[in-house]
Amino acid sequence: MKLIILDRDGVINHDSPDFIKSPAEWIPIPGSMEAIARLNQAGYRVVVASNQSGIAREFFDMTILNAIHQKMHNLAQQVGADIDAVFFCPHAAADNCDCRKPKPGMFTEISQRYKISLKGVPVVGDSLRDLQAGYVSGCVPYLVLTGKGEKTQSTGGLPPGTMVFPDLAAMVTHLLKTSVPPALHVVS
Repeated sequence: MKLIILDRDGVINHDSPDFIKSPAEWIPIPGSMEAIARLNQAGYRVVVASNQSGIAREFFDMTILNAIHQKMHNLAQQVGADIDAVFFCPHAAADNCDCRKPKPGMFTEISQRYKISLKGVPVVGDSLRDLQAGYVSGCVPYLVLTGKGEKTQSTGGLPPGTMVFPDLAAMVTHLLKTSVPPALHVVS
C-alpha cells in the first residue's frame, strides 16, 4: 500500500493564527485538492494528521470540527480526490498527551490502523513539529512553504533529508515524477 500523511492547516488549507474555527474559515490552498486527486490516481491513500488544540481551548467543538472536515471531504470529492482518514489531536500542549505533534502518537495510530510500517512514507507539513513526528516514526519529511513553512525553514533545525517545496502541488509533482526540478532545498 502507498500511503502519504499530510498536515491540514497550512498544507491543504490556508492557516490562521486565530485557528480555523468554522467551515467558512476553511479555505483550500489553490492546487491542494487537485494534488490530492493526483496522489489518489497514482495509488496513494491520503491521510491527514492534525493538531486541533482549538477543541481543548474551547474555540470550537467536535460538531464544528466534523463540519470543517466534511467541507474538506466534499471539496476533495468535487475534484475527484479522496482523503482516506483524518487523525487529530484535540489536546492542548499543557495536556502532555502522546498524540500531539511533535510526539508520534498519531503516527503510531496510523501505522496500527493500516497495519504497515511508516518507514519511507512521505509526511508533508508546514511546521517543524509535523516533520519531527513523522521523522521519528520513519517517514520521509517534506516541508511546504505555505502556512508557517517559510518561518519554519528560516528557523532551521529541520530533520535530516527534509525536502522543501513551494506548496503541496509542487511536492506531489516531484513525488509522482522523476524528471521534475529538484526540491528547493534538501537539509543535510
